[in-house]
Amino acid sequence: MGLREVKSELNKLDKADLIKHISELYKIYKPVKEYFDFYVNPKEEEILEKYKEKVREGFYPKRGFALKLSISRTAINEFKKLGTSKEALSDLLIYYVECGVEFTNDFGDIDENFYSSIENAFGKALQIMSKEGILAKFEDRAYEIVENAQNIGWGFHDYLADVYSEYYE
Repeated sequence: MGLREVKSELNKLDKADLIKHISELYKIYKPVKEYFDFYVNPKEEEILEKYKEKVREGFYPKRGFALKLSISRTAINEFKKLGTSKEALSDLLIYYVECGVEFTNDFGDIDENFYSSIENAFGKALQIMSKEGILAKFEDRAYEIVENAQNIGWGFHDYLADVYSEYYE
């Protein structure tokens, strides 16, 4: 069954039945709850801070010491699905990169997949910012990322510096 069929069936329902089904989804599925909570009360700054905590949890878990980038990447993907602004998404992506650079400076070199993930997020963030015309708002943070990555190997600093200069110089 595809979306067309689902829409066709939903069109047959009256308002009360639709509300009942949406309420059930809201109770059962956390992503649906978060989506409707944000839809009804779009306090973007609060939700951004909540997701920044989730991103940080992937690098610096409250329990244990294991790096789990999947937690951070999942948080970013969930955040995108909420329908937040491109500025808020850029902020979260830059925060992810900041955490990655901080983590590397705290614990030493990681692996290629780690650096690729951080590099891709940096490039994506600057691309979104450029398209939205908000590069200036994030320039200090982007510069700080490049500066803080100076002693990191694997060509990581060079890549970040190249991406930075592509958008800011």
